[in-house]
Amino acid sequence: MSTAPNRRAVAVILLIPLIVTLALWTFAWPAARIAPRDLPVGVAGPAAAAQQLEQRFEQRDGAFDVHRYDDEAEARTAIEDRTVYGAVVVTPQGPHLLTASAASPVVSQLLREAVTASAPEGATVRVTDVVAAPPGDPRGSVLGASMLPLALAGMAAGAVVTLLGLRGTRAALTLVASASLAGVAVTAIAHSWLGAFAGDWWAEAGALTLTVLAIGSVVAGLATLFGPRGIGLGALLMVLLGNSFSGVTSAPQLLPEPVGTIGQLLPPGAGGSLLRSVAFFDGSAAGGAVLTLALWSLAGLAAVLFVRRTPTSTPEAPTAPAREPALTG
Repeated sequence: MSTAPNRRAVAVILLIPLIVTLALWTFAWPAARIAPRDLPVGVAGPAAAAQQLEQRFEQRDGAFDVHRYDDEAEARTAIEDRTVYGAVVVTPQGPHLLTASAASPVVSQLLREAVTASAPEGATVRVTDVVAAPPGDPRGSVLGASMLPLALAGMAAGAVVTLLGLRGTRAALTLVASASLAGVAVTAIAHSWLGAFAGDWWAEAGALTLTVLAIGSVVAGLATLFGPRGIGLGALLMVLLGNSFSGVTSAPQLLPEPVGTIGQLLPPGAGGSLLRSVAFFDGSAAGGAVLTLALWSLAGLAAVLFVRRTPTSTPEAPTAPAREPALTG
């Protein structure tokens, strides 16, 4: 009896729990450990009062990265430039909290709770949402849910290009065209239909296109380098790690280290940050994300265009010696 089928069955039995464990770790662990870690916040107002407030933030060691501003106008500008997630302005009437729910509804709620808890007894905390999430998506659910479909779209583009045997320029053009159509389609749904985005329509489409292109070109490039196994490697890198470490549903600074940093270096995380910048902040702080996505795209397309993978040759089966014709008398 051949043992090969039995070995394959044992491999599947062991592989499935391993995959489930890895997926649970990548998705559940960061979600279960959400907490502020060097979260940029601002403090503004008279020097003495602002210093006391800053010290309260710094009492939570490593939780907040406090920026000082002279007045409310400077603090608002910092929020609009995505330098900080929010700011507390000290006023004679009490603390005035400035938030940006478009940057992260989770962070906005966290700042509300933290400032309210530290406010003097009986003081009323006034809250102003400087950059509010659009009415069509007040909780940021659409943007948070968009990264997984984008990652799957990029995965599908890279895998299909590989399985259809497309190579060179034809493969690169196919990846660019499919990413462009995906970007336009998602923008039409999220911006025009759902009203979940509030920025420039074509800038949002460009951000989505670049995100899908980066993912798809990397998958196709890995498949060019390593064969069909590269598709699985791309799925691990872009979907399992990239999507779960992206921080798009909360904020990168709320994820355990180094998960938040790693996520922003992968296309899903960089794509989420870029989309948030162009959809709500007029492109502020988008440069790093654009550079990350462009580098991934160029690396993947370079592999598709210039790497020629030679198929492995299988040894030919030995041919049976020809039988000599029987002699007839």
